[in-house]
Amino acid sequence: MTWYAFYGALEQGFVYGLLVLGVYLTFRVLDFPDLTVDGSLPLGAAVSSVAITAGINPYLSLLMAMGAGFLAGMVTGILNTKFKILHLLASILTMIALYSINIRIMGKPNLTLLGTDTVLDSVSNLGLPPHMSAPLLFACFCAVAVVALVWFLHTELGLTLLATGDNAQMITAQGVNTHTVIIFGVGLSNALAALSGALVAQNQGAADVNMGVGTIVAGLASVIVGETLFGCRSVARAMIAAILGSVAYRLAIALALGLKLGSFSFTPSDLNLITAILVIAALVSPQLKSRFRK
Repeated sequence: MTWYAFYGALEQGFVYGLLVLGVYLTFRVLDFPDLTVDGSLPLGAAVSSVAITAGINPYLSLLMAMGAGFLAGMVTGILNTKFKILHLLASILTMIALYSINIRIMGKPNLTLLGTDTVLDSVSNLGLPPHMSAPLLFACFCAVAVVALVWFLHTELGLTLLATGDNAQMITAQGVNTHTVIIFGVGLSNALAALSGALVAQNQGAADVNMGVGTIVAGLASVIVGETLFGCRSVARAMIAAILGSVAYRLAIALALGLKLGSFSFTPSDLNLITAILVIAALVSPQLKSRFRK
């Protein structure tokens, strides 16, 4: 692997690490299979890009993207809790609707940000090389997000969120409205996904309506790889493992794409195959370890 590919994998791992944190919240904390992120990631990119081209500060556009993502997640939560639609179907319906909404927001399927200011300019102005500024900035965003989430999950509302995912019937018996908790949790998850999408758009200089396709698979793969490699004995450790899992996943993809065995080599079209192999390896390795110990 070249240094260029290594820094690229770090950059992708950290920027999508925010998405992975969101996936962790729904997949592990709430036990809520949510496909909305495939639509909320480009939603964040669309909102941020339109805001920047309208002259709004790039950092303020990130907050606007998070707000839009939160609303999208709330829609999925409301469809599930208030209208009794199966959570998987509710998230698919929201994801499909977001495809058209994102085109409406941008006015076209994609929107370029070339020649506009982005959050990366503030880091580049410090004199750092371009290939190091993006990974450093995205790592800072991930660190702030992890600290904020760990603090939040130790508050009363955060503990209620954890308890709802563990045993919804028990927490309902305590007089807690689990519907509100689920709606908030799914909204928070998609706010993080939208923030990730906004940063991706600002980094690559464009937002595209199809940029979210397959992100839920990559997010789940990163969560599983992180838990397998780094453990999840506490909330803080699980959050850090999710971020490191995202980085490990991107590094593994980069290594696989650079692998050559004779005349055989992987191509970008093999990305889904590589992802499936990584997830299977992460799921099977704990069982193999326990068998060898016996």
